[in-house]
Amino acid sequence: MPVGHNRESDRDAGAGELSDTVDALVQLSFLVQGALARMASGHDLSLIQVRLLGILRDRRPGMLELARLLGLDKSSMTGLVSRAVKRGLVRRFPSPDDGRAVLVELTDAGRELAGRCTAEMDREIATLTASLTAAERGQVTALAGKVLSNAPENAAS
Repeated sequence: MPVGHNRESDRDAGAGELSDTVDALVQLSFLVQGALARMASGHDLSLIQVRLLGILRDRRPGMLELARLLGLDKSSMTGLVSRAVKRGLVRRFPSPDDGRAVLVELTDAGRELAGRCTAEMDREIATLTASLTAAERGQVTALAGKVLSNAPENAAS
């Protein structure tokens, strides 16, 4: 072992790196959550409603799957979907496979709003990442994907 180098200093350096990573990810999360909150507010939506629209862009899940993806209990999920139905953003319909189950999908108005929200977030993230090269953006994407692959399933929805 080199002079002046010991296992304790390795642990301290590792702890410092982890702390730096935590700090960077938390600050980045705050930045993205702030952008999402501003965009949601501009459309009179809550963050959970934005997540609902995002989930429904490419699937027609049942209420139980939606509740799991959003981390909500059954009554909260019912209220969320009911409010979205009232706004004309989603519709409920019986499952063709299970007469007791109800599926949820975006209406045309919901699909249009989800598209506008996505475009606004695309512009916001493009602004935030403007100083990165294409290769650096690719690295961020790859690293974020790697982190997300280790996360619980509902955290990435």
